[in-house]
Amino acid sequence: MNKTIATITAACVGGLLAAPLLASPEEDREVWQTYFEKRFPQVEKTDFVNGVYSIDPVGRENWEAIEEFPPYEAAISDGEEMWNTPFANGKTYKDCFPDGPGVAAQYPHWNKEKGMVMTLPLAINNCREANGEKPLKYKKGPIADLLAYMTYESRGDVVNVEIPEDDPRALAAYEQGKEFYFARRGQLNFACASCHVGNSGTTLRTEILSPALGHTTHFPVYRSKWGEMGTLHRRFSGCNKQVRAKPFPAQGEEYRNLEYFMTYMNNGLELNGPGARK
Repeated sequence: MNKTIATITAACVGGLLAAPLLASPEEDREVWQTYFEKRFPQVEKTDFVNGVYSIDPVGRENWEAIEEFPPYEAAISDGEEMWNTPFANGKTYKDCFPDGPGVAAQYPHWNKEKGMVMTLPLAINNCREANGEKPLKYKKGPIADLLAYMTYESRGDVVNVEIPEDDPRALAAYEQGKEFYFARRGQLNFACASCHVGNSGTTLRTEILSPALGHTTHFPVYRSKWGEMGTLHRRFSGCNKQVRAKPFPAQGEEYRNLEYFMTYMNNGLELNGPGARK
């Protein structure tokens, strides 16, 4: 599938957008960000990183009160302890991430050697296994704590995902992620875009549907619904379940490519994770 986001989105929003049939990822990104800036003209572009709270003033007031004593502080502390605790062989995570913990903006990226999208959780488990440690589960628990610390240390860094032009596999992964985002699935026949593009800002039951722009910038998150921290791929799984579709494995190719696409769409925005949500 090689349609532009604008062309696909037009089917979701009644033809509000128009663009060439073939476009580069960068042209996709420009259309994507312009669409949300026009849909929510009252929102500063930099504020989209705050998700639904960028468009819901009442919810934002409650959220800002919660941020006075963030529920993710314990996760950051536990993650820092994990970062500094040596493995059984005496090495630490720093041996795998020599630039230090604040490297979240470097992920996801295309790993040419492996021929796949590399995410930060996957890199963490690669590090553990290379040092004789068992991999962590990908949706919650210790990996969410370590991600919370590393993301916190990356706050303010600008998202800058690259799609190497010299490896067509990278573009294919991006296109697969884009196709996933706009593909309808499950008994409810919903796509990710059904809620977060065409219907963003509207209300579903009692929830305001957040705009897609900025979605990946604030993970991992502490959700009141969960009562704990969770990763981005946990949220992907939850969304699939909500539309009554079978979720894909966390850190499987489908979700990694989806993350690659979604994060590329956020290029130019700042990371502000970990976050807190309802």
